[in-house]
Amino acid sequence: MTRPEGAQGAQGAKGAKGVIRRFTAAEHWVHRTTSALMLVCLATAAMLYLPALAEIVGRRRLVVTVHEWAGIMLPVPALAGLASRAFRRDLKLLNRFADHDWSWLRDALRRRPEELRLSGKFNAGQKLYASFSAGAALVMVGTGLIMWFPHLTAVVWRTGATFVHDWLALAIAAAVIGHIWMAARDPEARLGMRTGRVSRAWARRHHPKWDPDAEARAEDSEVQDQPRTPAA
Repeated sequence: MTRPEGAQGAQGAKGAKGVIRRFTAAEHWVHRTTSALMLVCLATAAMLYLPALAEIVGRRRLVVTVHEWAGIMLPVPALAGLASRAFRRDLKLLNRFADHDWSWLRDALRRRPEELRLSGKFNAGQKLYASFSAGAALVMVGTGLIMWFPHLTAVVWRTGATFVHDWLALAIAAAVIGHIWMAARDPEARLGMRTGRVSRAWARRHHPKWDPDAEARAEDSEVQDQPRTPAA
């Protein structure tokens, strides 16, 4: 008898001895696709606003078109990811600030070693980055649409949208650079993002309040509660 697909995924969360699942294939796809679109937006923005790059690249109209379509597609991976139960569950975790998250922030400001800070599956820094990225992406899409179709709005709206779009782009670039820098400092975190799996020792050291076994049991329970289609 074949084990249901969801149950196989939950069993995979328990993994081999010392190895646990952190992200599913769907979450990996959302992260990678969103990252690619964001990097395209930042790269084309640099080509449009930095004269030295603009002269080297040329073809401004093509760069503008790529920038516009990459920007408008930015929310699509996350929206598609909502079809994944694991992605929705992690969104709930990212959207909730617990007492230990405030403690993590205080420890970070005091430059306490990361291994001594309390965090669940996601630490407070990751939650803040996720919230900022989601909000910034929506604002960038909104202001970008106003700039894309200038005849639909008044001059004051277009001026304000341009101001917000440009300065927020700088803030996003700084946040992305910081995100990449933090990831570069932790090879196993990058491995977890690429393969979906991390060592249990790493999880206990960096995310002591995360219980992957409880997460796996919850997945098993969700699979069992699903109505079964009678065999033909």
